[in-house]
Amino acid sequence: MTKDQKDNLFLLVKSLTKSEKRQFKLYVGRLDVNQDSKFLNLFNFLDKASSYDEASILKTKIVKKQQLANVKAHLYKQILISLKLNPSHQNVRSQIREQLDFASILYHKGLYRQSLKILDKAKDLAILNEEKNLAFEIVELEKIIEAQFITRSISTRADELTIQAKDISSLNVLTSKLSNLSLQLYSIILRTGYVKSEEESKEVTAYFKARLPNYKINDLGFREKLWLYNANLWYSFLLQDFKNCYKYALKWVELFDEYPKMIQLNPVFFLKGNNYLLESLLFIRNKPKFVNTLSKFKQIVEDRTFPKDENVKTLAFLYFNFHDINKHFIDGSFEEGLELIPKIEKNLIKYQNGIDAHHKMIFYYKFASLHFGAGNNKECITYLNKIISNKSLSMREDLLCFSRVLNLVAHYEAGLDYNLDTLLRSTYKFLIKMNDLHEVQKEMIKFIKGLQDIYPHELKNAFIKLHATLKTYEDHPFERRAFLYLDIISWLESKIENKPVGEIIKTKYLKSMSS
Repeated sequence: MTKDQKDNLFLLVKSLTKSEKRQFKLYVGRLDVNQDSKFLNLFNFLDKASSYDEASILKTKIVKKQQLANVKAHLYKQILISLKLNPSHQNVRSQIREQLDFASILYHKGLYRQSLKILDKAKDLAILNEEKNLAFEIVELEKIIEAQFITRSISTRADELTIQAKDISSLNVLTSKLSNLSLQLYSIILRTGYVKSEEESKEVTAYFKARLPNYKINDLGFREKLWLYNANLWYSFLLQDFKNCYKYALKWVELFDEYPKMIQLNPVFFLKGNNYLLESLLFIRNKPKFVNTLSKFKQIVEDRTFPKDENVKTLAFLYFNFHDINKHFIDGSFEEGLELIPKIEKNLIKYQNGIDAHHKMIFYYKFASLHFGAGNNKECITYLNKIISNKSLSMREDLLCFSRVLNLVAHYEAGLDYNLDTLLRSTYKFLIKMNDLHEVQKEMIKFIKGLQDIYPHELKNAFIKLHATLKTYEDHPFERRAFLYLDIISWLESKIENKPVGEIIKTKYLKSMSS
C-alpha cells in the first residue's frame, strides 16, 4: 500500500541534506557490523525512492514484513542521534544540556566535586543566554548533590541555592503564565479571527486581564519580555487596535536589538516578530516604513551568519512572500503584484512538507485578491474555489466567510450571473452557520440579490446608495473588519467613477501620505 510521503521515516530521510546523509553513513559506518545492516540498506532504499511504498520495500527482501516496524524505528532513532551530533544542529541550548548530562553521569559515579564544577559553569551559561528552565534544572541537581555531599566550600551554600532556585522559579512561572495567555489568544484569532461584537470584545478583555500576571518591567529579562509583548500583540490584534499592534511588535523586534545574541538561539521568534511588525504596518497603511522594514528584515535573514534550518527557511519563505504581496495592497499596485504569483506557486511545491493547509489557503486568498484588484475576475474565482471547495479545511472562520463574499462579487463582475441565486443562498447559509452575518455582509448580499431587478441606467445610483450605507461602517469598531479582507468601498468608488479599483486605492494612498 502506498502512503506517498505520509510516512514519518520517509519524510525524515527526504529532509536530510547531502552533508547530513554523509555524516549519517559515517556515523553508522564506524562499526563494521553496520556495513550490511538491515536499517542501513533500508536507508539507502528510501533515499533513492520518490515515494514511500511498503510493498516495494518488501519486494527487495531487505527486511521481512514482521521485522519492518522494528527496523524502521531503529533507523529513525539512529538518524536523530546522527543529526544531534551534527555541528549544524549544535547551539548554546544543546551545549548546556550536554553539560547537564555530563554532570549527571559524574554524580551517579560519586564524583560530586567534578559534577558541581560542571554544573556551576553550565548554570552561568544558561542564565547568560536566558535559558532559565535549564538553569532551574541545574540548580535542582546542585541541591540534590549538596544534600548528599556537603562541600563546606561556602558556608552559605544552602541559602544561596535556595534563593537562586526561588528567583529562577518565579521568573519561569511568570513566563509560563504569559506564554499560556499568548497561546490561548493566538488560538482564538486562528479559530474565529477578530472580535465581531461588543460582547466578544468584553469577553476577550476580561479573559486577558484575568490571566495577565503582575510584573515589574525592570525585573524582566529577554524571555519574559518576549512573551509579555507577544500576549499584548495578540490581544491588540483581536481588538483590531493596530496602533498597539505596531507598538508591541516594534518592542518585540527591538528586544533583539537589545539582546543581539538571542537571534542565534531564537531565530523563529525573530522571524515572527518582524512578520507581525509588517502586518501592523500593512493595516496602518504606512508603505515607506513597511518597505524599509521588509528590506531590513530580508537583509538580516539572508546574511550568511543567520541560522538556517529547514524550519527557518520555510518561515522565511512564508513571511517574505506574504509581505511582498501585501505591499501591493497598500497602494493598489495589483498588476505589479500579479508577477509574484507564478514564482510563489512553484515554491509552494518545494516547501509543501513544511507549509500547512491554512497558510497555503492564505496564499490563495491573496492571489485571488490581487486578481480581483487587477480586474481578472475569472482567475480570482479559480483561486477562491480552491478554498471554498476544500471541505476538510481548518482555517480562520473570517477568511472562509470573506472568501465566499468576494466570490459573489467576482461572479457579478465576471458576468457569471446564471447561478447567482444558488451562490447567494449558499453564502447566506454559510455566514449564518458561522455566526458571521453582520451588517456589511447583509448589505452586500441584499445589494447583489437586488441587482437582478435593476435596469442598467439605474446601476450607478444603486452603487452610490450602497457606498453611502457602507461608509457608515468604515470606522465602526466591529464592522470595519470586513474592509480588511475586501476593500469593498474602493470597489464601489471604482464603479461610480468608472475607474480601475487599483487607481482608486492608489489615489487614496497618495492623498493619505501627503496629509
